[in-house]
Amino acid sequence: MNCKQIIVLGVLSLLSFSAISADPGIQALTLSTNEDGSQSYTVTLQILALMTALTLLPAMLMMMTSFTRIIIVFSILRQAMGLQQTPSNQIVLGLALFLTIFIMAPVFEKVNEEAIQPYMNEQLAPIEAVKKASGPFREFMLGQTREDDINLFVRISGAEYDSLETLPFWVLMPAFVTSELKTAFQIGFILFLPFLIIDLVVASVLMAMGMMMLSPVIISLPFKIMFFVLIDGWALIIGTLAASYGV
Repeated sequence: MNCKQIIVLGVLSLLSFSAISADPGIQALTLSTNEDGSQSYTVTLQILALMTALTLLPAMLMMMTSFTRIIIVFSILRQAMGLQQTPSNQIVLGLALFLTIFIMAPVFEKVNEEAIQPYMNEQLAPIEAVKKASGPFREFMLGQTREDDINLFVRISGAEYDSLETLPFWVLMPAFVTSELKTAFQIGFILFLPFLIIDLVVASVLMAMGMMMLSPVIISLPFKIMFFVLIDGWALIIGTLAASYGV
């Protein structure tokens, strides 16, 4: 390629760049003022903000719903029974997810009625829709959070509030998660006791028979599975978890 060809290509590139620059295209940032004085951004920015918020969806699922309590209880149950990979992680996660949707259905329906549908009908601005959507979640989280945990994080953060309704969301969320962890471990402790008794009985019998080389887990596992099936354990645990949220 000689110098003339390089110069021609450079001129064509500059012309095409100037043509593209002259085209205004889609405005990325537009701020408009509504009749009530509020301000709203262009749809492009709203979609960008929505897609960014979707990346926080897993954290919101764990921190603002009943998912944390359910998955911890199921994990402790599997450990207590001595089943390391049964049910598999995929089954446990799926069961915890759909049970979370079942428990949180009234909250989701309220958010849909008060925030999502008005926003879709252009009756609410994005910021107002977010505030409306946080109301049902705040009510749910306050109902499951211990007062001691709230006082702990208020003392640590130094936040001031007049009532629980004005409690900052960034203080309520860690208090809610702490309460969920406490409740989950309390339920897990109660679940662990009957299986622990079976292990102790089997180990004592094996020791009395002089079968010290035989692992008690091999003998106790069938008894624990049979005991769990006879008492309809899955229905009891799922019913207890749902009842703990008032469902």
